[in-house]
Amino acid sequence: MEWENQTVLVELFLKGLSGYPKLELLFFVLILMMYVVILLGNGTLILISILDSHLHTPMYLFLGNLSFLDICYTTTSIPPLLVSFLSERKTISFSGCAVQMFLGLAMGTTECVLLGMMAFDRYAAICNPLRYSVIMSKDCYVPMAAASWFSGLVNSAVQTAFVVQLPFCRNNVINHFSCEILAVLKLACADISGNEFIMLVATTLFILTPLLLIIVSYTLIILSILKIHSSEGRSKVFSTCSAHLTVVIIFYGTILFMYMKPKSKETLN
Repeated sequence: MEWENQTVLVELFLKGLSGYPKLELLFFVLILMMYVVILLGNGTLILISILDSHLHTPMYLFLGNLSFLDICYTTTSIPPLLVSFLSERKTISFSGCAVQMFLGLAMGTTECVLLGMMAFDRYAAICNPLRYSVIMSKDCYVPMAAASWFSGLVNSAVQTAFVVQLPFCRNNVINHFSCEILAVLKLACADISGNEFIMLVATTLFILTPLLLIIVSYTLIILSILKIHSSEGRSKVFSTCSAHLTVVIIFYGTILFMYMKPKSKETLN
């Protein structure tokens, strides 16, 4: 453990699967395969949406951004994780941890906002098809995508800045695979109520607000689908939303699984 003036933490230990060394090789292979599939799948979608002029639409712009986000989000955590599986010294510098925390939080926030934007796009396409080209013009959907990225970067910059200025004087063990903000905050030896308030505001703005927009959009979409009498028409409309809805369920389901666990399970060893 390295310290400077006994208050500045300069090295962190990522616990991960260190207690199960026999599983590390298996997880290395599985996660590497998953990472390659993510890169190839999302990279192909981005390339196709750029090269095919027929796909230069709001939906495919959002999908392209979502694919790029998935690549960035996984790249911030998976390569360092794979390296740690093969290394006996599972440490990361505090500055490296801060960078990883910033990138992960930025990508996660951007994806939340982008999923809300995509839900509005699906609502406009299904509930207002005749006005869709006016509502979702290029002057509208490009700034919407840009606003998603801006929100993610600003939120991450603010939260990361407030974390790194904290004094750290406890153990340097993070019971996680990567530098996740809540796990890092547990190591602080100062009052973190200000950080918790900022996180509460950010959660409301960038997680719950997009989720509310998604719920409202899909409620209106379902009401529109119920007005369609033919089963073929209903299935066709639903198919245009299925991919986005699947991503929403997986993404928000993961957030609930990670952050709604009993506190007793989150304690650091």
